[in-house]
Amino acid sequence: MNYDTFVDMVAQRAGVDQERAVELSRATLQTLADRLTSGEVMDLAAQLPQPLQALIQNPPDIAERFDASVFVDRVAERANVDAGLARNGARAVLTTVREAVTGGEFDDVMSQLPRDFRDLVEPSLMPGGRARKR
Repeated sequence: MNYDTFVDMVAQRAGVDQERAVELSRATLQTLADRLTSGEVMDLAAQLPQPLQALIQNPPDIAERFDASVFVDRVAERANVDAGLARNGARAVLTTVREAVTGGEFDDVMSQLPRDFRDLVEPSLMPGGRARKR
């Protein structure tokens, strides 16, 4: 997936313009990089479109431990939006990341996150990463 397609998909899913989609993508990916091990961040970055790779090139040495509500709060602060838009934006970005990278890579990312992060990825995921039938 190329950068423009990624941003377009985030904008459509979050119901925002392109500029806001870029900000939400930046905030979400940087916050995700705070939560993942540095090796996993590098693996994820390698599969993202080039402008997005640069956002997470220098991950912290040690992954921080925080839940999905703190994640959303950090995205809101970084993107300068309210918590509702931050949650919708993070969901849009993470869903788009799932489509932009290999299934194995996305499973590796999700394996480092607590279960409450699964609510930030649509469609809802069952244990094992399979999409739940609606």
